[in-house]
Amino acid sequence: MTTRLRRAAAAHRRGVPVTLSLYIARQFMLSVIAMIMALSGLVSLFDFIDLLRRVATRPNVPTSLVSKIALFHIPYFIIMILPFGVLLGGIICFWRLTRSSELIVARASGISAWQFLAAPLACALMIGAFATAGLSPLSSAMYRRAELLDETYLRTGGGPLMLNGGALWVRQMDSVSGEHGVAILHARDVHQIDGVLHIDNVSVFRIDDHDHLVLRIESPHGLLANHAWQLAEASSIMPNHLPVRIGDYTLPTNLTLRRVEQSFASPETMSVWTLPGFIRLLERSGFSSIRQRLHFQTLLALPILAGTMALVSAGFSMRPTRRGGVARMIGSGVAAGFALFTVSKVAAQFGESGALPPVLAAWAPTGAGLCLAVALLLHLEDG
Repeated sequence: MTTRLRRAAAAHRRGVPVTLSLYIARQFMLSVIAMIMALSGLVSLFDFIDLLRRVATRPNVPTSLVSKIALFHIPYFIIMILPFGVLLGGIICFWRLTRSSELIVARASGISAWQFLAAPLACALMIGAFATAGLSPLSSAMYRRAELLDETYLRTGGGPLMLNGGALWVRQMDSVSGEHGVAILHARDVHQIDGVLHIDNVSVFRIDDHDHLVLRIESPHGLLANHAWQLAEASSIMPNHLPVRIGDYTLPTNLTLRRVEQSFASPETMSVWTLPGFIRLLERSGFSSIRQRLHFQTLLALPILAGTMALVSAGFSMRPTRRGGVARMIGSGVAAGFALFTVSKVAAQFGESGALPPVLAAWAPTGAGLCLAVALLLHLEDG
């Protein structure tokens, strides 16, 4: 009989942490989701007001179009403010549980902070993973649609290609010039007509694998179609030879108009699933892929950043209310979150400039925040 009672008591003790973890996880999820929705709604409201200000001088643009653009921005805003939603939602959740003495009683009964924080941490990781793997494709598609509407109705200019001053440089592999040969195309004027990329004043340099010029092609105009640069009225110039008229000339390429536009567009218009292949394409074609690689690493780090914010919120809000200084601790948590945001933005600027590798620029702030959170919890748990 005694053995049976001991087994029942042991099973009961094992069940208490699980039940408590599920309860805390439910409270944490509700607080975080509510905070993410509230922050997204607030940011979307300011975005809608800014769009209305921009269309004030354009009476032909209807309000419904502005509402559609603002709606398309919402998934992007959710991903952007997700770490702060986790931070603020976690602070509110843990502060309420501490104020009601639920966490105090749990810790007094022998349950460590690491035990009942495992479930909220797992929830934060799952929220971040869902945002990266599931919400990112939807966000990129809607953001790309919003950019197209914005470009068409609210901005002036010639589209994404005009961001490069109307000129185009392309470096691509060229099997004709050798196994490791390259072809460098330079067009001094680039424009789109009916969805076709037209290029004027074109120069093509075909270089072999020993960096020797094999052939130079000059053409007054051409276009990109059927995975090839089609040049008209071209002239061929070989080293130490006079120019020779060759008429129409075709240079195969794996670029398309969409991919050329994307190389000038914001990385936020591409999902985490399409970025690796597009980065490889940019590098083969001679475009800079720093922004795309930085955005890709930022999306990969998002689940870890969300988990870090959950631990930071616990470290700053689980202090017992009887010890005082609760408002200061919560304010310090919010300040730490925004400091981490500032550090991440500064690191991103260094990454875009090439001063830092994209991997380091994306992961260093997350690692610093994780170290801070672990130090706080160790101090809270072990004194």
